[in-house]
Amino acid sequence: MEFTELNEQEIIRRESLKAIQELGIDPYPAEAYEINITTSQIKEQYNPEAPNLNNISIAGRIMTRRIMGAAAFIELLDEKGRIQVYLKRDEICPGEDKTLYNTVFKKLLDIGDIVGIKGFAFITQTGELSIHAKELKVLSKSLRVLPVVKEKDDQKYDAFSDPEMRYRMRYVDLIVNPEVRETFLKRSKIINTMRNFFNDHGYMEVETPILQPIPGGATARPFITHHNALDIPLYLRIANELYLKRLIVGGYTGVYEFAKDFRNEGMDRTHNPEFTVLEIYVAYKDYFWMMEFVEQMIEKVALAINDKTKLTLWNKEIEFKAPYRRLPMLDAIKEYAGVDVAGMGESELRAVCEKLNVPINKTMGVGKLIDALFGEYCEKHLIQPTFITDYPVETSPLTKRHRSNPALTERFELFVNGKELANAYSELNDPIDQLERFKDQVQLKDKGDDEAMFIDMDFIRALEYGMPPTSGMGIGIDRLTMFMTDSTSIQDVLFFPQMRPENQNG
Repeated sequence: MEFTELNEQEIIRRESLKAIQELGIDPYPAEAYEINITTSQIKEQYNPEAPNLNNISIAGRIMTRRIMGAAAFIELLDEKGRIQVYLKRDEICPGEDKTLYNTVFKKLLDIGDIVGIKGFAFITQTGELSIHAKELKVLSKSLRVLPVVKEKDDQKYDAFSDPEMRYRMRYVDLIVNPEVRETFLKRSKIINTMRNFFNDHGYMEVETPILQPIPGGATARPFITHHNALDIPLYLRIANELYLKRLIVGGYTGVYEFAKDFRNEGMDRTHNPEFTVLEIYVAYKDYFWMMEFVEQMIEKVALAINDKTKLTLWNKEIEFKAPYRRLPMLDAIKEYAGVDVAGMGESELRAVCEKLNVPINKTMGVGKLIDALFGEYCEKHLIQPTFITDYPVETSPLTKRHRSNPALTERFELFVNGKELANAYSELNDPIDQLERFKDQVQLKDKGDDEAMFIDMDFIRALEYGMPPTSGMGIGIDRLTMFMTDSTSIQDVLFFPQMRPENQNG
């Protein structure tokens, strides 16, 4: 961002700032301002039959002003909402000196300034719950003009609605668009609901490294950095899976982590290079158990956030009440693409993809060709929550082979409205098989697949000490929040989504 010349309003506000300071008032005082109530608490607690709340101390941002000579009304915004405040000159300034009201409040304060108010609650003659101010204190002078939404004939004008501006200046978005605050309150509640669900089952929340010497646990392109003291390359983690499974080896029965992961890949309405994921691993369980666990958790989240399980998502009715449909991947391809690919080799699959106009490239092996078919023909049909199960071995290098078909794995992905929401396995705990799978990934990398996995020999060593049968699951918190808040873009559920620098928009 480059600094530009001040506009007229910004110049006026700086002049007001200087005038306030010249009156001996600090517009940015250092001392704490005691708050004993919020706007929502006033609305919940006030009793008009037996007036209470006589010693209110509240702070917030001025959002509107109506000055009527020696009296005025302002609308005050705090974290919980808005409330009207009534100010009377002779009560704000009980002595001879009326400067605070006549000069500071009437002439030098603006919409957007932050003030402290002390007073009592009352009902105005028009029936509106308000605060009768006995004291006003300047807490922070705003030097930029807030966008103020005007309403006329049920229409809104001058709304701060441009997505580019909203995402770039989220702090303004949060001030002027109350529904945005609600989205992020729901995001926090989603995480807390899940955390309580896991804790109630006796599982432990842990933390694992973000900077990793080997980017393991997923097939994705990593961000690379360099550690100067150790003089080694390090990677921002693409997943925390391998570290959590090391803890299962160490003897914990269940561990989970809300983690920031990073993948150096494309951006669109459902992908951001930095994202939040929940991963959980539970010993002595398999992917059948995990399916039931996940659908119970999602149902619980839907109820906690919306008080119901049937939600409207992108103009579609989605029912999150368990149980969810279970559909093997090869059966899904047969159902939606009309072709049975079971047992096909790479050349046969390549011919099928070319016949069905599925985009492919020469680096793709059997697994990725099947995945490409599935993505092109099946995903868009998976509107209601559906567990797609039994993925090819080639696309699931950390997953236990299927107990009845060694070409497949005990893996599922949960799809909702055509998008993947969760990914889970019966975890591979055979160190010899795991090493061979890693070697297969190296061959894919040699063919040009820059998302193929590295070999993590320390993880192999951990497995050699013995890991119990385990089921693990990862779920994208950003996408889950999109679903639970009916948001159409991942940027709507991230406080600060990744964006191109302002001076590079041309």
